Amino acid sequence: MSPDGMPLATILVADDSEDTRELLSRLLVAQGYRVICAEDGAQALDALTSQPIDLALLDVMMPRRTGFAVCRAVKARRETRLIPVVLVTGLTSTDDRLQGIESGADDFLSKPVRKEELLARVRSLVRLKQFTDELENAETVLCTLARSIEAKDPYTEGHCDRLARYSVALAERLRLPEEHRVALRRAGVVHDIGKVAVPERILFKPGPLDPEERRVMETHPVVGERICAPLKSFRPVLPIIRHHHERMDGSGYPDGLRNSSIPLTARILQTVDVFDALTTDRPYRKAMTRERAFDILREEVQRGWWDGTLVKELEVLIHTGTAVPTGRFAS
Repeated sequence: MSPDGMPLATILVADDSEDTRELLSRLLVAQGYRVICAEDGAQALDALTSQPIDLALLDVMMPRRTGFAVCRAVKARRETRLIPVVLVTGLTSTDDRLQGIESGADDFLSKPVRKEELLARVRSLVRLKQFTDELENAETVLCTLARSIEAKDPYTEGHCDRLARYSVALAERLRLPEEHRVALRRAGVVHDIGKVAVPERILFKPGPLDPEERRVMETHPVVGERICAPLKSFRPVLPIIRHHHERMDGSGYPDGLRNSSIPLTARILQTVDVFDALTTDRPYRKAMTRERAFDILREEVQRGWWDGTLVKELEVLIHTGTAVPTGRFAS
């Protein structure tokens, strides 16, 4: 048990042999772990998808679903893919090991299981899961903070979710790699998190900002980058946060970047950000139609502000219905 009397972690033991389940359970419970047992692959998958599990020990040859199949299903789900999976097997061939690796297994244990090896592997993988949970908790805090900023303004309701969906859809159309899509999904939510440092009298001012107010407002991309910088997993997100207010002619902020010096992911987010701003209600005007919004975007492309190719691709997505998030926007 941990110092506060709680189990060190929750471990799933899945094996069609009752003797094996009892042996592994006894060893793990004696070390302070909470153990859940399953006698076949279907029960194992149900347990893994219905309750918090910190580590799964899966027999390879189980009825209904093999350990390979359960592992593949777990690793394919966003909600469960970070659960460490150890395949416990009497199989020794290279092909079986390769199949386990291809299914996403994090480690292997050979039968008969040695107590010392079992506990060492469990301790190592549980520690890794705890680090992962801490990282996820930090990301959750950032996203909650970003949404709380959005919630203060009724005119931006749903803005973050729409930006995340638009941006990912546009990235998919451009066939960008998965890491770019993940970065854009995260950036859609946290891109304006730096506004936490902007006074509300400036943030929600219904009229134009004066020069000093504008200077304060234009600090928010740098502040947002600084807030998210400690998270290593957010490194691909940082350039999007910092540069989503740049313009192709160098008249944007905070760094006055031009053309391709602006990261592509930042250009994607800025394109959908402007479109969403035009097609939703604002204190000083009603939402524009999509057609009018794209007319304005094309005019601003001619001025040298936005990436014309991205504006064209977004227009195709919107008009084909491929990327139409639900929300308050004009038809």
